[in-house]
Amino acid sequence: MKGDMENSESLFPETGSAPKQSGAPGHRARLRERLLTGGAEALADYEVLEYLLFGALARGDTKPQAKALLARFGSLSAVLNAEPGALKQVKGVSDACVGQIKIAALVARRMARSEVADKPVLGSWQALLDYLAIDMAHLTVERVRVLYLNAKNRLLLDHHVGDGTVDEAAIHPREVIRRGLDCGASALILVHNHPSGNPEPSRADIAITKAIAEAGRHVGITVHDHVIVGREGHVSLRAKGVI
Repeated sequence: MKGDMENSESLFPETGSAPKQSGAPGHRARLRERLLTGGAEALADYEVLEYLLFGALARGDTKPQAKALLARFGSLSAVLNAEPGALKQVKGVSDACVGQIKIAALVARRMARSEVADKPVLGSWQALLDYLAIDMAHLTVERVRVLYLNAKNRLLLDHHVGDGTVDEAAIHPREVIRRGLDCGASALILVHNHPSGNPEPSRADIAITKAIAEAGRHVGITVHDHVIVGREGHVSLRAKGVI
């Protein structure tokens, strides 16, 4: 009888008491609370990935996958920018997990791009650099873009010229300027990335910049800058006195 009483008491806790959360559900709730109340630095990088993967794994602990991803790729940024095939090589990372990671990367790019769109580019220079870093610093191939601007320095066209080494064999100064004339540009900004991570300009980078700037001068299109992006930062050729 006494045993029955004890069991009865355990089934009906005192009024007002709440069952304690434990395990994965409780951990998820605590992470969510920290995220909502703690600001931008509330969660460590592995916890950001943990939370991101909650959407792919309805139950269970996502910490092992989060820590394995960081160990494999080295940083949160590198995880977000990794190729889907490489992500799936990490134990426990499913197609659903990859989807969660890639949509987060897409949101970051869209947010950065929205800070640049419809604003004078030269007056939003840091926003432009942030956007270019998010969009290009992780690339494993060298990519060349030309940002064509109108007379108010607003973006008219973000043109992907091509992938490959930056030199006159791949980029024709006259073609760059001709496209600017076609879209009514008054100025342009050259952009490319260095997959090595080091953004310091090569001789070819400097030579092509001077050639395009000279071609533009003849028809009234100003080359504002040539920005080289790498994982280690960026370099402005105007700041270096090349233009």
